[in-house]
Amino acid sequence: MVNVVLEASATIDGDRASNDPIIAAIDIGTNSIHMVIVRIVTSLPAFSTIAREKETVRLGDRDPLTGNLTPEAIERAFGALKRCQEVAKSLNVRQIFAVATSAVREAPNGHEFVRSIEAELGLAVNIISGQEEARRIYLGVLSGVEFNNTPHIIIDIGGGSTELILGDTHEPRTLSSTKIGAVRLTGEFIPNNPVSDRALLYLQAFVRGQLERAIDEIKANLQPGEMPKMIGTSGTIETLATILSLEKNGHVPDRVHGSGIHLAELRNLINRLRRMTVAERTAIEGISERRAEIIVAGAVVLQEAMTLLGMQHLSVCERSLREGVIVDWMLTQGLIEDRLKYQGSIRERSTLKIAGKYGVDLPHSERVAELALSLFDQTYGQIHTWDKSIRQLLWSAAILHNSGHFVSHDAHHKHSYYLIRYGELLGFSESEIDIIANVARYHRKSPPKKKHQNLQNLSKEQRSIVSQLSAILRVAVALDRRRIGAIKDVRLNCDLTSRECHLTFFPTDPTDACVLECWSLDYKKPIFETEFNLKLSTTKG
Repeated sequence: MVNVVLEASATIDGDRASNDPIIAAIDIGTNSIHMVIVRIVTSLPAFSTIAREKETVRLGDRDPLTGNLTPEAIERAFGALKRCQEVAKSLNVRQIFAVATSAVREAPNGHEFVRSIEAELGLAVNIISGQEEARRIYLGVLSGVEFNNTPHIIIDIGGGSTELILGDTHEPRTLSSTKIGAVRLTGEFIPNNPVSDRALLYLQAFVRGQLERAIDEIKANLQPGEMPKMIGTSGTIETLATILSLEKNGHVPDRVHGSGIHLAELRNLINRLRRMTVAERTAIEGISERRAEIIVAGAVVLQEAMTLLGMQHLSVCERSLREGVIVDWMLTQGLIEDRLKYQGSIRERSTLKIAGKYGVDLPHSERVAELALSLFDQTYGQIHTWDKSIRQLLWSAAILHNSGHFVSHDAHHKHSYYLIRYGELLGFSESEIDIIANVARYHRKSPPKKKHQNLQNLSKEQRSIVSQLSAILRVAVALDRRRIGAIKDVRLNCDLTSRECHLTFFPTDPTDACVLECWSLDYKKPIFETEFNLKLSTTKG
């Protein structure tokens, strides 16, 4: 089976190159900001890497008292992002996709930081959850490594978190993100260099304890007789592979992709590195000063993971989160038609999985979703201009709007918010999950209000999306009041001059007057009318 997103040849003829889009992906991490710029070869489909940029900014050096990103780290990040934009502009990049991970998602001022980037630089940044980060790492690795129908364990050691993934050729079986990263662990367990025996033992014990749950999950999802292989990504692992290759071959390799790390070699290397000062580590060719500061902690994470998994060897993959962002975009654009296309339905599959987990009345939710999307489509360009990506959020919110019944009937809309917001929805950014949760939250009772705490992390535009989508969802919920599919279709005609909107409903049973649905609609429509500044009337078709 052919991997459909393997690296394309860097040599592309001029005519085709002129038509193929150039896009960039930026990973705002705990230790560094990375950017990859690629040309999408739509005819294959594949992508070729044009340029890579990296700058160590240490967003993970947060205020020890508040946990906030510090002004100094923010300033470094802004400088790095500006330089990324300049490089992207010089290479005619059509669009930049930026994601923020551990340090930003954990910092109390993380959302404020992201909003300031968009306001000052015009760069939209999506904060993604640990599980979503793991999913995109899987996509990135799968685009550059042929799995050959063999399960692979992927480990990505970042500055603030470590992602462990068990995946096969078709899908990830487990996705985990653990709050142990090279920057975080160095700050907490390595106060001095060289690293003392006591500090090393404490670090190893802590890492082992933190990894156990994710590794138990991986083992539980392996079939009897399966022999997985292991792949490592990230700066820490690439640096370790570089040092080991230097020691073997006498020179720093041009690329470490495909090279290997043996557990026995790793143990020996850790023992040598931890006895050095930072200056002595920096003197090793292929390791920067900033990496030298955190390399021991990162290496210990890898050592403990391999030990717990019983893996004696791993292969290095230079593709990771950034390339996964590219692949995810290609999936959303319908550019991938082979086996990876299955990953393009992750939003729908994840939403339905959550619905099943919380015992959602799926036939009712699907009818509500169908009605909501019909209203959304019929009013596009008249009372709203939201695109198909926002339409997807409405669908997910409609499917999950009653999930709160799993907790309690009373105030179930509020329970729905928490179950969605802190669930495991994949394929969405944190702000998109926030929107879905809030749209479900406001399908009944009071409308969204700026003072509500659950809206505080949303921008003005995002709050507008919540207000309008939830108003549409309220109408759709009313139209299936008896949960029997009494109304099969609706037609909505809006006259913006007179500010009037007329809804015609078509009963499944022509003799059914749908009295309860009409009553429910009259009860719920004032919020729709206020939101869109329209008067809504209803007749049976």
